[in-house]
Amino acid sequence: MTVEPLTDLAARLPEWARDLKRNLADALASPNLSAQQLWGVAVASSIAARDPALRAAAFAAAAPHLSEAALAAAKSAAALMGMNNVYYRFTHLVNEPAYQKMPARLRMQASIQSGIERNDFELMALAVSAINGCGICMETHERHLVQHGVTRETVQDAVRLAAVLSGIAAALEADARVDVAPQRNTP
Repeated sequence: MTVEPLTDLAARLPEWARDLKRNLADALASPNLSAQQLWGVAVASSIAARDPALRAAAFAAAAPHLSEAALAAAKSAAALMGMNNVYYRFTHLVNEPAYQKMPARLRMQASIQSGIERNDFELMALAVSAINGCGICMETHERHLVQHGVTRETVQDAVRLAAVLSGIAAALEADARVDVAPQRNTP
């Protein structure tokens, strides 16, 4: 399994983020995810995490493991959930029943016609929804997966990988920031 672009990126993390390095290795060694599931989740999650270096590393590591259809599905899952997570999080958090009864009128054909197994697409969508913090979307995708024979261990491993990649993106962002604390002037 080619993981070097991701592990090389993680190796460059500062010492204070060392747990992420180990967690990445463990998440990438999931016995519960197929190669397509693992790398599709990695690609979709890296897009959702919005860090260019992480995204480039995930795409490079995933390239040998994903067909063109699976890569397109991962991109589609990230894009569709980027849209749906905002909309459905709004309808949930506003807590106004009128919005929940209105049709969303958002096209999502790619989720049904992704070119890959529906459960694999659902795992990618679940991972992105977890990063984006949309509870109603997470519930919907998790319920679909379990009802269609996916084990909770598989679901957990997909979300664990998304969580680790999101953490790596946060560490990369934090490390890139310049300390802007005001300087004390002493006489």
